[in-house]
Amino acid sequence: MFDRIRTSVGRLVNNSSRAGAAAAGGKRTHNLFEAAAAYVSACAEDDQDRMDEAAAWVSPEALSFGVTELACRALIALARERGDSPRAVARTLLGLPAA
Repeated sequence: MFDRIRTSVGRLVNNSSRAGAAAAGGKRTHNLFEAAAAYVSACAEDDQDRMDEAAAWVSPEALSFGVTELACRALIALARERGDSPRAVARTLLGLPAA
C-alpha cells in the first residue's frame, strides 16, 4: 500500500516539475475555455490554421466540453438580450420552425 502512495506522490512531483519547467521555458499553457473560444472564433472566420492550433492546445474531449459550455453561455446571453427563451433562440439560429 505504501508503495502505491509513494509511486503516486512521485508521479505528482515529476508532473509538477515538468509543468514548472515548461512555464519557466516561456511556453504558455492554455486552458480549455481559451481553446474553445479560439476554436469557435476561428470556425466563425473560417480560419483552418487557427482552428488546428486551438485544437492542439487541449485534448479533444476537453475542447468538446469547452465548445459546449461556450455554446450554452452564448445562447443564454442571446436569449436574455432578445427577451426570448433559449429554446426559441436556438431553433431560430438553426433555422428550425418554432415549436
